[in-house]
Amino acid sequence: MRRKAMANAWTVHATRWPRQCARRFRSTESARQSNSEKTSTSLWRRLARVGVAFGVGTGIGFTVSDQPWVRHVLFEASSATVPLIRLLDGETAHLLAVWAAKHRLLPKEMRPDPECLRTVLWGREFSNPIGLAAGFDKNGEAIDGLLDLGFGHVEVGSVTPKPQPGNPKPRVFRLVDQRAVINRYGFNSEGVEEVHGRLARRLSQRTNELGLVGINLGKNKTSEDAAADYVTGIKRLARFADYLVVNISSPNTPGLRALQGRKQLETLLKQVLHARNAMTWGIRGPPPLLIKIAPDLSEEDLEDVAAVATRLRVDGLIVSNTTVARPPEISSAKHGEETGGLSGKPLMESSTNVLHRMYELTNGRIPLVGCGGVSSGEDAYAKICAGASLVQLYTSFAFDGPALVPRIKRELVECLRRDGWSSVSEAVGSAHRTTA
Repeated sequence: MRRKAMANAWTVHATRWPRQCARRFRSTESARQSNSEKTSTSLWRRLARVGVAFGVGTGIGFTVSDQPWVRHVLFEASSATVPLIRLLDGETAHLLAVWAAKHRLLPKEMRPDPECLRTVLWGREFSNPIGLAAGFDKNGEAIDGLLDLGFGHVEVGSVTPKPQPGNPKPRVFRLVDQRAVINRYGFNSEGVEEVHGRLARRLSQRTNELGLVGINLGKNKTSEDAAADYVTGIKRLARFADYLVVNISSPNTPGLRALQGRKQLETLLKQVLHARNAMTWGIRGPPPLLIKIAPDLSEEDLEDVAAVATRLRVDGLIVSNTTVARPPEISSAKHGEETGGLSGKPLMESSTNVLHRMYELTNGRIPLVGCGGVSSGEDAYAKICAGASLVQLYTSFAFDGPALVPRIKRELVECLRRDGWSSVSEAVGSAHRTTA
């Protein structure tokens, strides 16, 4: 009888939810788009198909989520929607995924993380080191729905002081065979005031949500004073952040990467650190401040970044952002000629090499966050061994869906046990100790 009741509940949910999904998503997006940009009827037929798959997955989870095997099925069912989502263009699929996470329609991980994944950094406790990189939830709309999936942290942004639309569309291109994406979003953002209001409401309603939140800050495209932009972001959003990120490495904002030069970086960091330190903080102290760098820096540039970060006592570095380089397999691929930042599997090797080198240049004294090309537990483990205390992903999540998160954590545990480590912290930088 119980199984029959469960099946009936699932059937009702699975048949009702697709219509609700399409209707709600349409109404949400119509407020953002002009009449000339409204999507054709065929798109909503595709959304209905996506809704069916989501409805199946969420219907199962809502009715029998106390069963361990069902949680596995739920994550796999939600990931089964990924091929359907690919019927949509890259940006529409991205918006739909954010919408689903915002309304907490994705599966929720109920199992606690293994103790060996617990990571303590900057006085903050991460239940696991796997986080969602900035760029997915640009405006802080879906934080708790994303934390539900089992991420140890979620990074919001990049957030700019004033609202800006970003670059013209189309600006997101999938390279499916290469498991890569080229984007040139250009810091499309609702601006700090909108994000401030959203985060303030979340803080007032929050009870006991797990997971930590980083806030990634950017500058407006037309701004002539980058430091003032980042200071504005800090003053308005720092109190909601478990850590802050100064993004100076996106390739899609003219002149931004020039801020990675020694003189420019030092001038910028002095101002943003002063702004953060001048604010009133409680016993926990100010949120740590990190800078996010590019994977395309020369050896001289890397040495300059390491020297400035060490001297000014920056709290951490995220290595790395997307690349403007085009490996041969990308250059010959469909959309491979598009301008913008390349992310995904082709970035894994180069970003890990930069991570490894930055750990050497800082003598392991500055915490590093490994980002770029991570799609498995082995990839995450490689970043950790190269020197990363935390690991972030994004593109693989877009390709594989929610099931990727528990799988990566499971595989990472296996890697740690295989090599005799009892915790992530023990393995951080182990590649350097092996070769020493």
